[in-house]
Amino acid sequence: MVIAVDGPAASGKGTLARRLATHYGFAYLDTGSLYRAVGQAVRAGGGDPADKEAALAAAKALDVSRIDEQAIRTAEAGEAASLVAVMPEVRAAILHFQRDFASRPPQGEPGAVLDGRDIGTVVCPGAQAKLFVTARPEIRARRRWLELKNSGADVTEAQVLDDIVERDRRDAERAASPMKPAEDAHLLDTSDLSIEAAFGAAVAIIDKALG
Repeated sequence: MVIAVDGPAASGKGTLARRLATHYGFAYLDTGSLYRAVGQAVRAGGGDPADKEAALAAAKALDVSRIDEQAIRTAEAGEAASLVAVMPEVRAAILHFQRDFASRPPQGEPGAVLDGRDIGTVVCPGAQAKLFVTARPEIRARRRWLELKNSGADVTEAQVLDDIVERDRRDAERAASPMKPAEDAHLLDTSDLSIEAAFGAAVAIIDKALG
């Protein structure tokens, strides 16, 4: 049983996907963290995330057990992730891991929840339930800015909005696995919803899809 949760940055898909995994007793995978880890690994090694060879080498050497959650949540890591994520070679290197996780969830869980930008269209097109979670850019920018501010980052809300808009453009226009809703995905706009309201709406959609 697979639930695909796609959507742009700061739409709330990660928070939602984690709660859904707990609710249904499924394994959870934040696929965006894989690309963040690759980008951060290149930066940590003194390389340029836009360098295809360096990014591919980092993707092939990726060890999910050694991902530094704090390091990959910075604005710089997010920017690096959006650069490596447009590379077909990097996406191909990570695709196998994602599909294996979905088909054989760790620790014997009966299903998996994967969140990202191409789960319902490329990674798990046969997922039994698909959500495309979105929100207005200004709302997403404020959410991300508050996260960064609380972590001590020195960045303005306007800068975060510019980054959000640019990442949306890159994700939607990339040749490899562009971000877009699957034809059978259910759209969930969280702009004016609390976390509880968004979760309730998602559960209602998924319960109906799973029967």
